[in-house]
Amino acid sequence: MDDTLAKLPRAFAGATVLVLGDVMLDRFVYGAVERISPEAPVPVIAVERETVMLGGAGNVARNVAALGGRAVLVGVVGDDDAGRVLAGLIDREPSLDSALIVDPKRRTTEKTRYISGSHQMLRADREDCGDVDDAALLAAFNAHLRQVDVVVLSDYAKGVLGAPVLRAAIAAANAAGKPVIVDPKSRDLSRYDGATLIKPNRREAAEATGVTGAGDEAAAEAANAILAAAPNLSSALVTRGGAGMTLAIRGQAPVHLPATAVEVFDVSGAGDTVAATLALALACGARPLDAARLANLAAGLVVAKLGTDVVTADELTALSLGAHADPAQDKIADLDGALAIVAGWRARGLKVGFTNGCFDLLHPGHVSLLAQARAACDRLIVGLNTDASVQVLKGPTRPVQKEGARATVLASLSSVDLVVLFDDDTPRALIEAFRPDVLVKGADYTVETVVGSDIVLGYGGRVLLADLKPGQSTTNLIGRMNAKA
Repeated sequence: MDDTLAKLPRAFAGATVLVLGDVMLDRFVYGAVERISPEAPVPVIAVERETVMLGGAGNVARNVAALGGRAVLVGVVGDDDAGRVLAGLIDREPSLDSALIVDPKRRTTEKTRYISGSHQMLRADREDCGDVDDAALLAAFNAHLRQVDVVVLSDYAKGVLGAPVLRAAIAAANAAGKPVIVDPKSRDLSRYDGATLIKPNRREAAEATGVTGAGDEAAAEAANAILAAAPNLSSALVTRGGAGMTLAIRGQAPVHLPATAVEVFDVSGAGDTVAATLALALACGARPLDAARLANLAAGLVVAKLGTDVVTADELTALSLGAHADPAQDKIADLDGALAIVAGWRARGLKVGFTNGCFDLLHPGHVSLLAQARAACDRLIVGLNTDASVQVLKGPTRPVQKEGARATVLASLSSVDLVVLFDDDTPRALIEAFRPDVLVKGADYTVETVVGSDIVLGYGGRVLLADLKPGQSTTNLIGRMNAKA
């Protein structure tokens, strides 16, 4: 990719997006399926944990914040437990402001997904799709319009974006000179006329235009038909899943963008990620084609994660640069970055392992321990002592290699998935933060003497004592080097 795309995410921090639409609470229930119910031929899920996230228009706003921008969320919730949970999630996002209308006559839209391993088994919805207070919605929208750079209309057909609200919001945004991105749900796409860009998926485009088919030609025909039906619409972006995207700008030939995902775990919320990326890119002055190209990259990243996950500006910048020119550096993270990565692993049902050490002058004993550790889990975190903590443990002449070099060497190993430096004498704080499924140390320890074993065993994790290679240690290696000198 060229520098144009790589520079865009770095500018997102200065942009603010106003998101108006159907706000939802996404609930994820994770568990194991090991038997069929005796009552009916259905799987039984043994629930292990639950998480909640902002969904619908809220997920667009959450993606804006994750990408480094600021979001203002306008929508409707009920006076109920789900609405209060949703408000609490918003309060935890420092870059997300809300102007939610609380309607005691409505139920907060809630979607509950049941997941086993990396597979979504069932979704259960609770929702009302009746009338809303249009005047209150538009008052909240107009109160924030002047403060933002771009508007996203996130329509999930739950009643918030009725025709009067759409007409008024688009007209107000146009009058204020703010670009408008629309994520539509209606078959009548002309109701979004006047927007800057509309982004239906392939099914929505086919239902709206009658143009079917999975190829580039059909996608181009559908996009042009959308523009023909809405004469004041500037551009249409048809998202096509594994086939990528097709962008039609009025007066120009359609452009096809191939998909970028290497592996797909879950497409939930991918459209929200695309909408957020488009909005921030346009807010930063990008051409529609460059905004679409960047959104296409973001879609490829988010579908490789499970659940309504988000993409960060750093991830998008790395991928825009052709990403992973130095894959070892991608494995080295601070605690906050590592926790986000580990959360993604857990969402995909992966087993996380942890080991730690100084790893000064890597030798076959280290390689063997790390290989045994990685064999016991799906992803391995290595806690690496900083130079200061190595000196406390080993004396003033150590380490031989500085922490940056030691981290790079470790990260270059296929058995290591993540390296996190720590400054304490022990990795106890890291173990408490990561809560690994498997804690690994060498067999020169006992389970009782492994730091953090009480924590891991306490929540049902496992402690593995890896076999050691005789005579292999950094101290011995340094001793032999000094003897030869």
